Amino acid sequence: MQKFGGTSVGDDEARLKARDRVVFAKKQGFDPVVVVSAMGRRPGPYATDSLLDLVRAKDLPVDARSLDLLASCGEVISCVVMAGYLRAAGYEAVPLTGAQAGIRTDAQFGDASIQGINTARLLDVLASGRIPVVAGFQGVTDDGEVTTLGRGGSDTTATALGVALRAECVEIYTDVEGVMTVDPKIVPEARLISAITYFEVEELANNGAKVVHPRAVQIAQQGGIPVRVRSTFAESEGTFITDDVARRVITGIAHVDGLARVEALYPNPAEPSKARVAILKAISTIGINVDFINVTPRAILFTVKDEVAKAAEEALRSEGFACHVMAECAKVSVVGAGMQEVPGVMARVVEALHRAGVHIMQTVDSEITISCLIDQASVTRAVRALYEEFDLGRPSA
Repeated sequence: MQKFGGTSVGDDEARLKARDRVVFAKKQGFDPVVVVSAMGRRPGPYATDSLLDLVRAKDLPVDARSLDLLASCGEVISCVVMAGYLRAAGYEAVPLTGAQAGIRTDAQFGDASIQGINTARLLDVLASGRIPVVAGFQGVTDDGEVTTLGRGGSDTTATALGVALRAECVEIYTDVEGVMTVDPKIVPEARLISAITYFEVEELANNGAKVVHPRAVQIAQQGGIPVRVRSTFAESEGTFITDDVARRVITGIAHVDGLARVEALYPNPAEPSKARVAILKAISTIGINVDFINVTPRAILFTVKDEVAKAAEEALRSEGFACHVMAECAKVSVVGAGMQEVPGVMARVVEALHRAGVHIMQTVDSEITISCLIDQASVTRAVRALYEEFDLGRPSA
């Protein structure tokens, strides 16, 4: 199973390199199934955002069902073009929409979930020696309505098909070498992680790393299919995602910018439970997701995205809650499957950030993740300090 992202099919040079990856797999004796994203990014004419701009720019009255139909076109174009490149190289290829590939979803337009996959047609194509090229990011309901799978949908398509077809591995090709220990835009010498557990890469993705979507990782883990993330444009072996990996104390660092910290005060501190429920209900009613929840005797603190902070504040005040909002915050997280077996990791995180002059507003931790809420202006110093504290420049075993 080989999935190529938008930058891997965005122009002629990229598509030729992607084609060569498929041809190489075929010559190695594999029967590749190819999944493709839409070609490139806005303002590219066939990028999904560019297609959606055709109706959004004019503020046309288009419903969610119609938007999904339009959004699915980018991947359909891409799969037809990639199949053509393979045919030009002498390999029979069959372009297939998500529906034609047997992907059945629920009717949640814009963020549908895969309910099942009928692999009969894909298996017929493979049995004839041809290469299926599937449009990612999409499926069809039992009623025949075209749906899209939300952010990271092509990754999800690839891992779901990989599990359904019992593939040996799902290869996700992108424009970076693989999963890095830290964002190379902050630490240019960041190291490639050669192997990582499903849970670790899922946590990194949930906390800001953007290499592979967490939903796709969950599907692969549940199906027991290893995933390799690698570059279309480099010969690196990339990052292998599986459970058979030595546990490291800290494997990588992720961060999320653009957060606002909201402190909502209880009107009556003698009834904190009632106030907490009312506060969170007021936020959820207007469709805002919260993170980083901390509870005190007098208030509940949480984060929202900066762009919805004003709406959150207005919702709380309309319900009679006093609140304070601090914009331009960020979350920095360290992730490692081995941290639960080693005492003192939190102390090392706090000490490293203190030495770097980074003020910690809140912390939250789980089995393999420690996150700190900090001022957004301190992100570079924080990431660099944690990178050095946990020696993430050292090659992995």
